[in-house]
Amino acid sequence: MKKISSTLFLIVMFTTIVFSKDLTQTVRGTIIDGDSKLPVIGATVIIPGSDPLIGTVTDVNGMFRLENIPIGRITLRISYLGYEAKTIPDIIINTGKEVILDLSMQESVVKMAEVEVTATRNKGEALNEMSMISSRSISADETNRYAGGFSDPSRVVANFAGVAHSPASSDIIVRGNAPKYMQWRLEGIEISSPYHLNDQNSSFGALSALNNNLLATSDFYTGAFSPEYGGVLSSVFDVKLRTGNNEKFEAAAGVGLLGIDVTIEGPFKKGYSGSYLVNYRYSAISLLKKLGLVDVAGTVDYQDATLKIVLPTKKAGTFSIFGLGGLSGFAIENIIPGGFDVPGKPTNANILRDYDKNASLSNIGITHVLTINGSSFIKTSLSWSGAGIDDDVFKKSIVKSDDGEGRFVTDTVNRTLNFKSKILNSAYTGAVTYNNKLNAKNKIQIGSKYTRSAYEYNQGMLNDATGAMFTVTDFNNSISTINNFISWKHSFNDKISIVCGLHNMNVLLNNKSTLEPRAAINWKLSGTSSIHAGYGKHSTMESVHNYFTRIEQPDGSVIEPNRNLDLLKADHYVVGFEKYFTAFLKANVEIYYQNLYNLPVENNDTSYYATINEGFDYRYVALVNKGTGKNYGIEVTVERFFHKNYYFLINASLFDSKYKSLEGIERNTQYNSNYLVNILCGKEFKNLFRKKNQTLAINVKAFYGGGKKYIPLLKDQQGNAAVDPANNKYWDYNKAYDNSIDDVFQLDLSLSYKFNRPKATHEIFLDLQNITNYQGRITEYYDAGQPGAIGYTRQMGFFPNIMYRVYL
Repeated sequence: MKKISSTLFLIVMFTTIVFSKDLTQTVRGTIIDGDSKLPVIGATVIIPGSDPLIGTVTDVNGMFRLENIPIGRITLRISYLGYEAKTIPDIIINTGKEVILDLSMQESVVKMAEVEVTATRNKGEALNEMSMISSRSISADETNRYAGGFSDPSRVVANFAGVAHSPASSDIIVRGNAPKYMQWRLEGIEISSPYHLNDQNSSFGALSALNNNLLATSDFYTGAFSPEYGGVLSSVFDVKLRTGNNEKFEAAAGVGLLGIDVTIEGPFKKGYSGSYLVNYRYSAISLLKKLGLVDVAGTVDYQDATLKIVLPTKKAGTFSIFGLGGLSGFAIENIIPGGFDVPGKPTNANILRDYDKNASLSNIGITHVLTINGSSFIKTSLSWSGAGIDDDVFKKSIVKSDDGEGRFVTDTVNRTLNFKSKILNSAYTGAVTYNNKLNAKNKIQIGSKYTRSAYEYNQGMLNDATGAMFTVTDFNNSISTINNFISWKHSFNDKISIVCGLHNMNVLLNNKSTLEPRAAINWKLSGTSSIHAGYGKHSTMESVHNYFTRIEQPDGSVIEPNRNLDLLKADHYVVGFEKYFTAFLKANVEIYYQNLYNLPVENNDTSYYATINEGFDYRYVALVNKGTGKNYGIEVTVERFFHKNYYFLINASLFDSKYKSLEGIERNTQYNSNYLVNILCGKEFKNLFRKKNQTLAINVKAFYGGGKKYIPLLKDQQGNAAVDPANNKYWDYNKAYDNSIDDVFQLDLSLSYKFNRPKATHEIFLDLQNITNYQGRITEYYDAGQPGAIGYTRQMGFFPNIMYRVYL
């Protein structure tokens, strides 16, 4: 093995030296007016600092081309009379793939020959100009760069202020809100959760079906959303797919511990600007197991595919088709309570679980953008989204007996189905949005969306008292919703801008509706500092299984008491300050307050239970919309954007997340970790070796935060477990979510090595998560064999991932 590795290394080093020709690539793209979607003709595109100066102008289609650009990183500057000039820094140039940019320009509010704006000061801001607060963009480069991201955008957002994820999962927890209240979008259209091994309330697995190799810059919003976003309380992640190469065929292939994937892209025919982009990925470990090369218990079997097709026309606008789908599953036996999460709270170390799980997700949509005139366009979309979950959880007892020779023999008995869940959801959505730039200072958006969701649920839980399965949900229903919005942006001058509007949500199942005002203001105090503030009323439905919960009465009859549940609602308030010290170094402070009300809580004045804490510990109870809550905090960020081969990102969040049920006691939510600290940094060493065609990047992330709040075991005065397994009494609900056990700490390290050859680019990634193997305690369970008879579920330990990818 060592001889093979040495030989491969020598071959790679030899090939990087013997090629004598300069390594270059083409940089090209299209520039359009952001308000009309028409091409900007005659815009100037240059590479600042190049000698001699490299530049060009856009043609009648808004297209530009720069050829023979040396590999490495460049900055582009585009300008046009009457428009805000824009700078796009640190564009990566590799031999294996052309650089294709889709850019837009905004007309200047102040009429001058040319308005100079340093776009690096807007780096990280959301692409959607209607979103001015609690938002930021995430580039594809960042999803590759940040340590611990596993090239998964759902994990990358946990690097930002106020955002965390569950241990051993990629759930997104924003400002203390439950992850199930987050909204995922793809190409601007709401989709099903993109996680493999998805659950009805959260994600089980640590991987999403989204592949960073296909991503463009995307937007992430953490509160006080602009008027177009409805049906969401926590956060919005609007993921964008890049456009495929429309001039030549390109391919990429990757192989790593987490998966093997292939990407192809290219034009449909010569001279036509349409393109396709397709990716397929399969679990690497699962494939090796099927080939008999490894034997790993509990292997997750998954595969996914993504596509984007762009079909422009001469007069009928541009059509875009996208798709995202995946299949996943596993079968694991003898799961101990301290292992990973399964439906149902871990109780007793003498009870093991077998877990069989299968899941699917599918999303396909088509969008159409039609320019009406030089100041307006209409965007329409049709989509279908589906998700399936098939869970079976068995529990069995551990029995120890004497084998007659003084040795104890451990055996398992009474394997019983404890939980079953068969779910099939689908949603059909049609939406239309009208955009009109009335003049340089005023822009409006008007939109409407209709969604018809179909749900098939059949779930059962073991009744410990009777020893029989009871069906807790059994329904096949459809729910229709209608969302409407109007949004207006007004720029008083080049310093002060406001966005305000209304969102209207209607649930036709039980005729619930809302009218939600939204407003935000951004005031540039100087060329380097600004303040912003905003308010938004937001609402969403509860997880659908709660509406159709079946509850057995003492006389044996069954009722469904939650059919008329109202929408959950929240008022979001945000105020912030931003300061640029240099073009690449900024600080940001944001303070927020969220007033939550109409929260579903158990219809019992002695119960702590509220659905905002719902996770894998399912409860099917009668609910009323009489709960309240609040989330408030402060977030501080200091960020040095990637420039001159290094970057750093430091942020800290201090917050509180509370709720009240009918018992009237203010409690922590389980997601109230109180504080989060992220420190990220990275350095790129480029132009290595004789041909100066190789790059080494080192990235580090340190995370420190409070643990999730938990429900403790019943204990005596000495702190030992005082449970009653015979009567299934384990938990001290009077102390629900009072405290956490341990803080969470994690140190991640990633390295990437890239070398360019004339026709290909090769990359090797090594991502080492939790390199200190710190395993903080998260929750507890009864274990008579442990001190105090208490066992603990723990933070996931050290986990490595390596991947090799080639671009052709």
